Amino acid sequence: MTDIPKPSVSFAGHIERLFKDSTPSPMSLNKQAAGAPNVLLVMLDDVGFGTCSTFGGPIPTPGVERIAAAGLKYNQFHTTALCSPTRASLLTGRNHHSVHMGGITEISNSFPAYDSAMPPETATVAEILKHNGYSTGCFGKWHLTPAWEQNPAGPFERWPTGMGFERFYGIIGAEASHWEPAVYDQTTPVEPHLGRDDYHLTEDLAEKAIEWIAKQQVSAPDKPFFCYFAPAAVHAPHHVAPEWIDKFKGQFDAGWDALREEIYQRQLAMGVIPRGTALTERPEQVPSWDEYPDRYKPVAARLMEVFAGFMAHTDAQVEKVLQHLLEQDIFDNTLVVYLTGDNGASAEGTVHGAWSAPSFQNGVHEDPEWLLAHMHDFGSERCENHVNVGWAWTLDSPFQWMKQVASHFGGTRNALAVSWPKGIAARNELREQFHHVIDVFPTLLEVAGVTMPDKVNGISQDPLHGVSMVDTFSDAQRASARTTQYFEILGNRAIYHDGWMASCFHGRLPWVRFAGFDFDGEQEVWELYHVAEDFSQSVDLAAVQPQKLRELQALFEQEAERYGVYPLRDASARRGGDYAPPQSLEGHSKITYGPMHQRWPEHGVVNLKNTSYRITAAVQTQQHCTGVIACQGGNMAGWSLYLDADSRPTYVYNWVGHELTTLVGDPLTPGPHDILVNYVHDGGFAAGGDLALCVDGKRVAEGRLERTVPVIFSMSGETFDVGRDTGSPVGKYPHDYPFSGEITGVTLERLAEPSDEVKRQERKAKFQASLSAQ
Repeated sequence: MTDIPKPSVSFAGHIERLFKDSTPSPMSLNKQAAGAPNVLLVMLDDVGFGTCSTFGGPIPTPGVERIAAAGLKYNQFHTTALCSPTRASLLTGRNHHSVHMGGITEISNSFPAYDSAMPPETATVAEILKHNGYSTGCFGKWHLTPAWEQNPAGPFERWPTGMGFERFYGIIGAEASHWEPAVYDQTTPVEPHLGRDDYHLTEDLAEKAIEWIAKQQVSAPDKPFFCYFAPAAVHAPHHVAPEWIDKFKGQFDAGWDALREEIYQRQLAMGVIPRGTALTERPEQVPSWDEYPDRYKPVAARLMEVFAGFMAHTDAQVEKVLQHLLEQDIFDNTLVVYLTGDNGASAEGTVHGAWSAPSFQNGVHEDPEWLLAHMHDFGSERCENHVNVGWAWTLDSPFQWMKQVASHFGGTRNALAVSWPKGIAARNELREQFHHVIDVFPTLLEVAGVTMPDKVNGISQDPLHGVSMVDTFSDAQRASARTTQYFEILGNRAIYHDGWMASCFHGRLPWVRFAGFDFDGEQEVWELYHVAEDFSQSVDLAAVQPQKLRELQALFEQEAERYGVYPLRDASARRGGDYAPPQSLEGHSKITYGPMHQRWPEHGVVNLKNTSYRITAAVQTQQHCTGVIACQGGNMAGWSLYLDADSRPTYVYNWVGHELTTLVGDPLTPGPHDILVNYVHDGGFAAGGDLALCVDGKRVAEGRLERTVPVIFSMSGETFDVGRDTGSPVGKYPHDYPFSGEITGVTLERLAEPSDEVKRQERKAKFQASLSAQ
């Protein structure tokens, strides 16, 4: 039995009462991994199989090219079809439901498969390598901490530093503004973009990774390192400087159908897909380029140019890290695993694309006229843009579907390149074995010469689900060690077994935020593919071989039971009441905050959505007092209470960046003041309501919100702040905009909703009467 960490070594010397009579025993450094290869594990975000030039894509990726040329490229490597599940499986070597990550952390519920609370029985590869003599560092996107633990009080066991990484620098959630990100250094929020016009998150991450490797190498030259480099790119928002975008100007004017055909032909010519592979047909829900309105084609082409620039820029930052390894003469003994995506390309940007990420995250599809009028914003800090559905489908060539659709390879097949010049003799060779992201963990352990322990930190470990890929390093013809693998995300499910695949698309389109379908309903049609001969899942054999389909369906049920997939759920599944995961403010609907409360994650603040609420601020002003008193969100959605340049109390509500409703009072005189924002909700999801702004007990302004943000102000790290606005400004005021007076406290209060419409109207009437009496 092997346990880690090992018990302390007993003192081997001799101790007497006096120092002179005692015999020392020299202490030794942990050099058990001396000579073992370093490991650089790179994973990009939302990159489809047909994106990178190495695999026939339209975007030059010299970083991927370098690794493939120095080793291997894999064309049958799979992920889970979604962010957090893939990351959980990658780092634990177990299937995502088994480690409680059946979806992203933001949509967790109380069932074990979906609660997002990764158990200590499934220790990460970082934890194991750390206890076996490796230095460990994580740089980039984490997205594995439960929402209720994403706050300054922790607990921090499921932050990177609690899961085996001695060094962490990056973002804790799903996405980030790359111009103004909410970065953490270990568990401390930092603002590296402040005072820098040249800042970009991916560049910062690469610089920090290089710095850590350089320091590690001279501080502990006999210890190898494990560096997990996972940029938030190219997940939306697609942020990149104009010079990168301009490299692709005009390259996508022919549209997504033509581009998909070009990618497919290159893939065939390069041999990264087998001869005879079919290019699957476009889903009927994705418009053809010919039928797409000519008026909006320039918008679509520009969105794709921005994405291409963003992707090229991202790979260039990976290339910087690789170049550092070469310059330090450690590349040859470093296993580099370059996984180009955690799922297929994202279609979440809707049919017309997106200017505001919170729009589609809250179920809003933007008017293409808005995008046309704001094309000049794409790529900049003024928006959070995302490509059209058509481009996502194209970048998953030659497969069907895209991210979220775990039933088909467009959601799960990701390009992979691996190099280790000292340990892999092959150069620029293709590997066609069927593998899954859970197979990376045992591969890393085998390369490092580490045995999987029975216990980690005293806790017995669950068995690994992955199989090592090391045998494929030297044998292109070796049969796939992985013979069976299930897939499931949000009801889309499939089972692979011995060259066959049964697939069931559940029904909800990836770009439709709120939709639910019955399981086993008429919209669910199981398909059957012989993928050993049909690489792209192009010929459905369900009608021809119904017995084979039934066998695979039964196998899916068996695997689902084995790995804890049930109960199946989709995007419409309840997440409230007994179905809800814990909330850090459970039982508290009223909290008072002060100036020390900044960079507070949205999940850790009193929730003011879909309800009536009060915001009360006690402040002390001076002459010409200005600045933010309190705010939540950013320029794409949120609210802010501030004093404008004329010292006027102002409340702004920002609906997905499109509608800013502003209430303004008279300039405040120097001295103490109580400022109240009172909102009466009409009742219902995303509904509007009536607003009033009061100062020192007197109504100074009132207004109406026709609609409100129902789900989330920001998945890109915009936060709640008192005394300044730490991210992008919610309203039309300067960045940061610190309050120049004193803040005694800001109270957020979520008001209990009436049980029926009559009570709601009564309360609304009382509120109006109270305003009239002031």
